[in-house]
Amino acid sequence: MTAKTEILLTSNLKELKLSTMLINYKGLVRQALENKWNYDEFLLELTQVELQIRSENRLKRRLREAKFPLMKTLDSFDYESAPGINSLLIQDLKRCDYISQKRNVIFLGKSGTGKTHLATALGIEACRQGIQTRFITGSSLANELIEANDTQKLGKTIQRYSRYKLLIIDEMGYVPFSKHGAELLFQIFAERYERGAVIVTTNLGFADWTQIFGEPNLTTALLDRLTHKAYIIKCNWDSYRLKETLKYD
Repeated sequence: MTAKTEILLTSNLKELKLSTMLINYKGLVRQALENKWNYDEFLLELTQVELQIRSENRLKRRLREAKFPLMKTLDSFDYESAPGINSLLIQDLKRCDYISQKRNVIFLGKSGTGKTHLATALGIEACRQGIQTRFITGSSLANELIEANDTQKLGKTIQRYSRYKLLIIDEMGYVPFSKHGAELLFQIFAERYERGAVIVTTNLGFADWTQIFGEPNLTTALLDRLTHKAYIIKCNWDSYRLKETLKYD
């Protein structure tokens, strides 16, 4: 390659915003000469590298935007410590068909049983499949909605949360909501009903949800929407964290 050709090629790749090609083309030229690739093979390898890096960058961006507190995968979930879990259902949910079907998933059980781990892992799988996802605790979402309402930004905030293909609301029931917060959170569920999938983790049985939302009619209306055609996964096994504590006690 002549110096003039290299300068023009570098300029063209910058103009086309093909940054990965720009970084890798010299090394691939050497490989092509060593392995006697034809032009088609060289061009294919060059474009595959560009596409691979773009795909990896998109995944990193989706994971960053999802705001997971920790990166927990299904591969790292301890199924042996979760007797009774329907592992076939979990693997089926991994395919993310429930998201396109706009069905919800509810992980219900006491603290420390891996509900957040499973919810996060399914969220990560969604990100890997190019699905826009957001993770947030119930109390944080309620507080954000109250603040948005106070600053005349409630409509925009509800629209933003309605645009996520998958919304994960963690720790529903750990902290009771104010009447105002409960009403605003209801609007999120109502807006997403049959329009977008929701994953919820909760430590309370549905009969106790009035402890969270206070008003029985509001609670009934919310549960009616949330549980309609939902996958309800009961996490009735012992707490992982308690087991770990007792192990070293």
